[in-house]
Amino acid sequence: MFKDKVLLITGGTGSFGNAVLNRFLNTNIKEIRIFSRDEKKQHDMRMELNNPKIKFYIGDVRDYHSLQSAIEGVDYIFHAAALKQVPSCEFYPIEAYKTNVLGTENVLNAAIFQQVKKVICLSTDKAVYPINAMGISKAMMEKVMVAKSRTSNNTKLIGTRYGNVMASRGSVIPLFLEQIQNGNPITVTDPEMTRFMMTLDDAVELVLYAFEHGNSGDIFVQKSPASTIGELAFAMKKIYNSSIEIKVIGTRHSEKLYETLLAREEVLCAEDLGEYFRVAADNRDLNYNKYFTEGSKSIAEVEDYNSHNTNRLTEVQLIALLNKIGYIK
Repeated sequence: MFKDKVLLITGGTGSFGNAVLNRFLNTNIKEIRIFSRDEKKQHDMRMELNNPKIKFYIGDVRDYHSLQSAIEGVDYIFHAAALKQVPSCEFYPIEAYKTNVLGTENVLNAAIFQQVKKVICLSTDKAVYPINAMGISKAMMEKVMVAKSRTSNNTKLIGTRYGNVMASRGSVIPLFLEQIQNGNPITVTDPEMTRFMMTLDDAVELVLYAFEHGNSGDIFVQKSPASTIGELAFAMKKIYNSSIEIKVIGTRHSEKLYETLLAREEVLCAEDLGEYFRVAADNRDLNYNKYFTEGSKSIAEVEDYNSHNTNRLTEVQLIALLNKIGYIK
């Protein structure tokens, strides 16, 4: 699919961008463009990889003009640039809006103008029933993508939504590891809090599956197992044969007890594809009368798909998954 093609990754110096590079660099792809605003990370990546297939573009998704020059001649885009930290977005919600919503609109407008063939937008479980600024901004990002898909002509706009990516930058696993190595207590917000457990490879697989099978306006979700935060802390203690204390500190600002990947309203219309769900775009138009004369009585009969009711990892499975990602040594 990518033979002799040019791929651009926004936010390409992050965890996802690095995972894509690991997957694609030794293939017959023609060029991978890394678009981000962090010159230090770009420099480090350039020095480490030293690969002529990788081209680096300094810019910000908030700036439409910097996107235009980077996207010229691009076949496909993986849009991963975002503000992702819940606390920082909570204190600076306008900044989250500028990057996650307006930045996405800029990427999509530039892609359509430059006649890019496909754009895959990366979203999060926090966009479903959002209670914090990060989730709200990502929910709006999805709405922007779906709305643009109705008029994007030959440019396919497709979304992916996934849960906690294990050991990604800023996630809980690196924090727990640092605490264990320093001999400090492992700080757990709520031992019964559940989160989906996905590896970076899973995240790349989801994007590639959406790329291959998606129609414009679709949102894809990968079925993922989950774990409680308490079980995760105990598993990491066991791996390192550590006896340090697990300290419960209480739920942080704007955190949920569990995360949801599909709302009930989406479960009703989602297509089950085995390992994935596909949620097609709502094809109704602005004839508002339909909203009052048509509806579904079955919505109360279904559950959303969340980290409480998905498959729960056993301790053995969780330890195996932690070892698999290569982060735990």
